[in-house]
Amino acid sequence: MQDDDPRTKASDQGERGTARRSFLVGGLCGAAAGVIGTATATVLRGSGAAPTGPIASGRPRVEWRLASSFPQSLDTIYGSSQVLAERVAEMTDGAFHIRPYQANELVPALQVLDAVQQGSVEVGQTGGYYYTGKAPALAFDTCVPFGLSARQQNAWLAEGGGRELLAEVYAEFGILAFSCGNTGAQMGGWFRSPVESPADLNGLKMRIPGLGGRVMNALGVTVQVLAGGDIYPALERGAIDATEWVGPSDDEKLGFWRIAKHYYYPGWWEPGPSLSFLVNRAAWDKLPKDYQAIFRAAAEQAAGVMQRRYDERNPPALQRLIAHGVELRPFADEIMRRAREASEALLDDEAARDPGYRKILEHWRKFRADSLRWFGTSELAFARFSQT
Repeated sequence: MQDDDPRTKASDQGERGTARRSFLVGGLCGAAAGVIGTATATVLRGSGAAPTGPIASGRPRVEWRLASSFPQSLDTIYGSSQVLAERVAEMTDGAFHIRPYQANELVPALQVLDAVQQGSVEVGQTGGYYYTGKAPALAFDTCVPFGLSARQQNAWLAEGGGRELLAEVYAEFGILAFSCGNTGAQMGGWFRSPVESPADLNGLKMRIPGLGGRVMNALGVTVQVLAGGDIYPALERGAIDATEWVGPSDDEKLGFWRIAKHYYYPGWWEPGPSLSFLVNRAAWDKLPKDYQAIFRAAAEQAAGVMQRRYDERNPPALQRLIAHGVELRPFADEIMRRAREASEALLDDEAARDPGYRKILEHWRKFRADSLRWFGTSELAFARFSQT
């Protein structure tokens, strides 16, 4: 990792480093209920290893384990958990230590919520839509097809009341949820053969989770849900014909371009997916109040780091993929129309069965309508002129 350990820096700087940390922690603790921006100017990229330096006098030592749904090789998405651990350690002089574990190291990638609920880990990094089989409304914690962009999703969760509504759902599992980052609008995925009309989707075997998978299933696709590390082998041996993941930076690392050369856009099922840090409520309640404030601030910063890194890394990755012979293809308008109709029908069906789901959907739809009117004005006009 490129940056120096923050505790080594503090040791070299002596009293000035101690004063800086004391000021930082004091400011954060005083803003426990607020949204705190950048805590430090440097983005650290360490591993979250156990602290070796002295612990400040009077600070209780807390050891947490974090189970991620993502492999460490996907350093942008997994890196958010490392940023969380580093910031928490830095702001407590190493007294509050969180150790991240990559997917399948402690628990299977798609069982992170279960591990947090059971208390076998204190915190997890995952996507709410992986667990719609437990609570369908958890899809809104990540995204739903034809939903909100990254900025809109962040606004709905943090300022528009979305986080409070979803807190009621997570409370049933004894869990608190904090945003840990957003990938931005995703790509539509990798296909062995072109899909030029809805008819080409019939019988296609595709890896795609969440509500997007249910929409694809309604369009005739045979859907599979696989963790990130299991996708390439399935694509290689022909167990699936297509897959989606995130976007150029991650997809390049996973090597899908070696097998499937048709790269479709847009990822209409994930226009702005947010991921979450899930915290066991009993473990949270044991934390000192200042540690809770520090965790919130660290999570806020980790979320910003993830999205900034994707926005910086995706453009050059896309150019490299094109140089490898990848063909960029837009989904046909008819596929998009059919998918949107199926998506809205699925949302309505779920709302008819579940009053709690309906409450969230109605709130979300109003926010989406208001937000699209604004984004569809100045933002869209500028994008049409400057990006085409």
